[in-house]
Amino acid sequence: MSESSTPSRPAAFSYPGHGANARIGVAICHGFTGSPLSVLPWAEHLAAQGYAVTVPLLPGHGTTWRQLARTRWSEWYNSFESAYLELSERTDTCFVAGLSMGGAIALLAASRHPVAGVSVVNPGLSFYDRRVRVIGVLKYFQKTTVPIQEEQPTAVVTEDGDYSRTPLSAVHELKKLFGAATRGLPRVTAPVQVFKSHTDAVVPPTSLAVLKNRLGTHLEEVVSLASSGHVATLDVDAPEIFTKSSAFFHAHARQNTSVETP
Repeated sequence: MSESSTPSRPAAFSYPGHGANARIGVAICHGFTGSPLSVLPWAEHLAAQGYAVTVPLLPGHGTTWRQLARTRWSEWYNSFESAYLELSERTDTCFVAGLSMGGAIALLAASRHPVAGVSVVNPGLSFYDRRVRVIGVLKYFQKTTVPIQEEQPTAVVTEDGDYSRTPLSAVHELKKLFGAATRGLPRVTAPVQVFKSHTDAVVPPTSLAVLKNRLGTHLEEVVSLASSGHVATLDVDAPEIFTKSSAFFHAHARQNTSVETP
């Protein structure tokens, strides 16, 4: 397996695929203030199955909160979209996937491109904090806030950069992204698989409610994760995510694509 740097540093991940599954692509998007490290075990599992996999490092991520404050949601989306389009050009069938904010970006891509399917983990489309309603004004009076912390996190800790503060300008961009992704949901025609943690201090249950309301029958499967927090791809239920998403990709690969059983 090849990747752009050592697993301990935030960097894009890419694998060309091997065997019969090499013509099936999966583009995965990491979350807000995170990096490919948060979904690296997922990407590596799919790569081991022979899938072609790409995980871009979004602008402003894997660096510092100060750099994040200078980026826009369109830059985050465009980075992922470019990675998806490049992968789709060299595969017969291409899926999108994502964690948290990455789930919103994957869904937005699915509303704009003929993806084969979507698999998302704790996808974000809404906020717990009601102050986000006035974030466009608040950001001019308060530059940063402390990151959301889970009380008893069980996920593996990754070094994604200096995000000891969260810039409110970036939260405003996140709100805009969630709005664009939500508006695009009725245009998603691909099957969607969602993994949702029972305990998630970052993404409220309203995000799943929005998906159920706007995706209709295209929301094919909702898998409850009983033992994991928000970053479930690095938590107790990660093996279930890896196995079931691989089965989902396999099941929805085009009929004319030769695939191996995951």
